[in-house]
Amino acid sequence: MLEIKEIWKTFNAGTVNEKQALRGVSLTLNEGDFCTVIGGNGAGKSTMLNAVAGTWSVDQGAISIGGTDVTHLPEHRRAAFIGRVFQDPMMGTAPTMQIVENLALAARRGQKRGLRWGLTKTEKDRYQEMLSGLGLGLEDRLTSKVGLLSGGQRQALTLLMASLKKPKLLLLDEHTAALDPKTAAKVLDTTERMVQKDNLTTLMITHNMKDAIAHGNRLIMMYDGRVVIDIAGEEKRKLTVEQLLAKFGQASGSDEADDKLLLS
Repeated sequence: MLEIKEIWKTFNAGTVNEKQALRGVSLTLNEGDFCTVIGGNGAGKSTMLNAVAGTWSVDQGAISIGGTDVTHLPEHRRAAFIGRVFQDPMMGTAPTMQIVENLALAARRGQKRGLRWGLTKTEKDRYQEMLSGLGLGLEDRLTSKVGLLSGGQRQALTLLMASLKKPKLLLLDEHTAALDPKTAAKVLDTTERMVQKDNLTTLMITHNMKDAIAHGNRLIMMYDGRVVIDIAGEEKRKLTVEQLLAKFGQASGSDEADDKLLLS
């Protein structure tokens, strides 16, 4: 479903600020894979995700989604294949519009606009049922402005919007990092349910090692612009934080662990 082949990315090439952010990264995700991505600051996690989304172009290599080569497609063209939830709860929704209007926009993404009535009762009932599944009481607040919601409610709504059209690939860029631990846990549980229900191929960046281990069927760790650890299946299910740190030390040749990686 997602194939990344030997992608390289350098920022500020040829200057004193040159930074080689990705060094020949390759990754293949099969349909329905839920892959968590861990790594310290500057490891290349967000750069890889932004390269897949089309935010950054790559210097070398290729990216395909669902068998379509998207390497040279601009970000807005890739949006047809991708659902995305950002770290900032303020992104991904229209704050001055109602909850039901945001959902209607998400449902119509990529479609031509006509002159029909904007929302039917059937649609509203469907959205109400979907919101009820979040367990946040939003089903009774369809006409509330999104800007009035809490961070956790907005992230849950953004997640619902991103997965509404069942994208070929769901990108989660540290989408619980700005939330308190209790709310973050609830949003992660909601994420797991949605991904499993719709069999969504998902790439989730996190700084929390416990979350990376607890969620998904596959885990990769990045260091210095490379994938240094790739664990799946039974090995991942039995993995502990201590074992992951030990593997990181062996793979990277460094016993240095970013402070944020140790948050648990």
